[in-house]
Amino acid sequence: MLTQSKIEEFDRNGFLKGDVVLSEEEVEVLRRELDDVMEGRSVKKPVLNHNMLEGGKLYDNMKMTVSERVVQIVNIWMASDAFFNHAANTRICEEIAQLCRTGEVRVWHDQIQYKPPLSGGPTGWHQDHPLWPIIQPADLVSAWVALDDAIIENGCMWMVPGSHKWGNHQKHLASTKEFKPYHKQPELLPDGAVVEAVPFEIKKGQVGYHHSLTWHGSPHNRSDMKRRAIAVHYMPGHTRYEPHADHPMHNYVTVKAGELLTGDHFPLVYTTRTTELSG
Repeated sequence: MLTQSKIEEFDRNGFLKGDVVLSEEEVEVLRRELDDVMEGRSVKKPVLNHNMLEGGKLYDNMKMTVSERVVQIVNIWMASDAFFNHAANTRICEEIAQLCRTGEVRVWHDQIQYKPPLSGGPTGWHQDHPLWPIIQPADLVSAWVALDDAIIENGCMWMVPGSHKWGNHQKHLASTKEFKPYHKQPELLPDGAVVEAVPFEIKKGQVGYHHSLTWHGSPHNRSDMKRRAIAVHYMPGHTRYEPHADHPMHNYVTVKAGELLTGDHFPLVYTTRTTELSG
């Protein structure tokens, strides 16, 4: 469980480094499962398995070579029991519930982001929630667990402290050639907003939390090290289905607009109720 001071740090910055939550053996299991899913050897399949650099508005302002890749796998939990068990990790889910101030936590979706050695491309500056146009409100928190040490040299994430308090600025976010974030219309930012990114280095097996409105991104991996990670995006129990545009998870929604987003594809992984967990 998180201490009150840690919760206050998250509230202040919009991100927080947690503890190491996976053992060496648990990391190795997830690495092997990732290889099977990434290479198409798993019987069950995820929602997406592709190079996320092939198009997309996150990369309009960035120069990249044809060979650069960021392997993105969405909902690997649907293809791997090991990754589903990870999404339901008791320690992580309890701490997410604390950060979200909720008695129920569901999986919105997960995603792998793998930056290969030497050719790993960037993930542009963005906010998560504006890229999820079928859910409200923007109270989601993600748990990002490194499957390799994520350091500056191999393209760790960078965060802008306090940016989760500034509202939706996704369409105005851009990057300098040095991979520093900037706002195309800074006059829209609140008074006193300081756009200054800090590295978010995470050890193998360690969890890092970030709010769904926190500005973040990660540069190229030019090192000879892999940079693999699993992010699970969790939603508090009051999250509603409010469709405004398309999304890869749209086809899995079974509730009506305005209703709480529940169902087998958005599994309940934490509850303060004593009843058995179910979809």
